[in-house]
Amino acid sequence: MNLHSLIEKATQMNKAAIAVAAAEDKEVIEAVAAAAEKNMAKFLLFGNQDKIKAVIKETAPQLAEDAQVSIIQAETASKACELAVRSVHNGEADVLMKGNVPTAVILKAVLNKEYGLRTGNVLSHVAAFEVPGYDRLIFVTDAAMNIAPDLNQKAQIIQNSVSIASSIGVDMPKVAPLAAVEVINPVMEATLDAAALTQMNARGQIKNCIVDGPLALDNAVSIEAAEHKGIHSHAAGQADILLVPNIETGNVLYKSLIYFANAKVGAVIAGAKAPIVLTSRSDSAESKLNSLALAICSLG
Repeated sequence: MNLHSLIEKATQMNKAAIAVAAAEDKEVIEAVAAAAEKNMAKFLLFGNQDKIKAVIKETAPQLAEDAQVSIIQAETASKACELAVRSVHNGEADVLMKGNVPTAVILKAVLNKEYGLRTGNVLSHVAAFEVPGYDRLIFVTDAAMNIAPDLNQKAQIIQNSVSIASSIGVDMPKVAPLAAVEVINPVMEATLDAAALTQMNARGQIKNCIVDGPLALDNAVSIEAAEHKGIHSHAAGQADILLVPNIETGNVLYKSLIYFANAKVGAVIAGAKAPIVLTSRSDSAESKLNSLALAICSLG
């Protein structure tokens, strides 16, 4: 499975409705146009109608006559977020997508007690990377939502990522809780949490995956590195999911893969009532399209 095949899979599923909050953005409209061209989904574009129409005219004029695309007026970005979230909450849309709006604004709407998308579970960011030279997609979590998750939050973050990985055909994904070393060190909290998560998985508290850690990054993704260090485990060198210990580690790893390794990425927020495409405003249209495909496939 690579991101191209993920897009193909998304086009073969029942057509989803995507609610885009603050859609007046060039890359967002390019991604919408690419998805519409592939008949992947239909779109509800919330935001300033005049600005959205202007971006469409400049970027993807074919969308102006596309029956799959509707534009709904919202006076402000926060109102656009509210309307988009309400449309998902009410079942009018299946997926929420962030447009040209700060993350904090859309999350405020997502977490609203009246019309939001909370389930009581931890919300977490799951990114699927296609790394040149690597033989499969590799998932990184959580690079954007949880700052310093505790043990129970990490367990839920794993379950969220397993749900996403399983939805695109990764059977019994191998999860590597990352740390700086592959041994338990009482003064390094990441190693203690990794060991506890491994035991929780062994005892059935974390399901539908194999968790094994702590593992340093090299031992998680390289069989040769693991063998050289004498590490024998179910996940060493074969990890599908990399669980980072905190948001700083995740953010650096995420951006390093993109800017140093030229990796392609698709990412969603999992754990809500519906998948949320929460890409950075600086992400490319390609990344946004990949993220849409991941979200659609996660609907099952």
